[in-house]
Amino acid sequence: MEDPRTRELRILNAIAEALNSAPDVQQALDRTLDLVTDLLGLRTGWIWLVDPESRQFYSAAARDLPPYLLEPVRMTGKSCWCIDDFTAGELTPKNIDVMECSRLRPAVLRQATDLTHGLAYHASIPLYFQDKPLGIMNVTGPAWRRLTDEELHLLSTIAYEVGIAVERARLAGESARLARVEERARLAREIHDTLAQGLTAIALHLESALRHLDQRPGQARQRLERALETARTSLEEARRSVLNLRAAPLAGKPLPEAVEALARGFTSESGIRVRVRAGSPRPLPLAVEAELYRIVQEALTNVRRHAHATEAEIALEYTPRRIRLSVTDNGRGFDPAEVADDRQGIVGMRERAALLGGQLRVYSRASGLATGTRVTASVPLPEMPA
Repeated sequence: MEDPRTRELRILNAIAEALNSAPDVQQALDRTLDLVTDLLGLRTGWIWLVDPESRQFYSAAARDLPPYLLEPVRMTGKSCWCIDDFTAGELTPKNIDVMECSRLRPAVLRQATDLTHGLAYHASIPLYFQDKPLGIMNVTGPAWRRLTDEELHLLSTIAYEVGIAVERARLAGESARLARVEERARLAREIHDTLAQGLTAIALHLESALRHLDQRPGQARQRLERALETARTSLEEARRSVLNLRAAPLAGKPLPEAVEALARGFTSESGIRVRVRAGSPRPLPLAVEAELYRIVQEALTNVRRHAHATEAEIALEYTPRRIRLSVTDNGRGFDPAEVADDRQGIVGMRERAALLGGQLRVYSRASGLATGTRVTASVPLPEMPA
């Protein structure tokens, strides 16, 4: 029989490997849930994380939820008993608690075991990085039992490892944001220098034209024409630089980071879990990022209003010459041919893609997809300098 300490180290090593080797936090959390529920002989688990910007809770990962919790409305970021305890500071790494699930309680009281699968309680493990609250990991099973002190200690250690992984991912995103801020500051200096030089040249041409206006009208005209040409050039450069500085709608974030923040807010409000895959991001023109972001917004709005979905995925795929954006859901789908031209925001999304020289396609059940809908925008990109 395996020694308990050896087993504990084996499990911790497996979880550490999952957290460090996964390509993104989402997959790391999914793998951790699998390992923890298997470890405790349970079946179901889910993880709440706190959005660092909005401070709202959102469902970041889940395993084998019962039908009652599969309905997105049950898993919005609204308050519940474990979230309340966590927010109040009563649920700490040294105070892992077992509690009744307030989200399941209405179905439990109705004895709707077909909807709850016999679940009623869960262990809540708070996730922290140092003193910074990050979220909650809940695990449960139909044959509930009291957890041993060793298991509680192990869960506390696992929560510590998860907290480090989550914070590390967020710090990486913050580093990208700071780089973006520095780039915007550089562009601001460039605008200042360009405008200052342009206005100085215009002033010199105008002063020279005024001096020669009476005796040498031909020379004065040449000076005025040069001033006008310089003004037009400076104005065009200023417009181009200001476009690159424009913050809305991404608020200065790179496209993948802005889309992830959008997905977190959408999940918190709707309960529909959204996975974001960003491939190997590369710098994009601000105009491209802004239009693609708007396409994602409109596609998610359609998912919420029409799809009756429980999950969605946003994928950004980069090649040297193109970027491909897709938003996929597992909803009921529709026949695009039967949708009016002015419905579901499809026209607006197509127009945005066309503005970038690209195209947008909608695939749904009638187009051969087994279930759900996929919206795909493919946009050409300028060649990157060598």
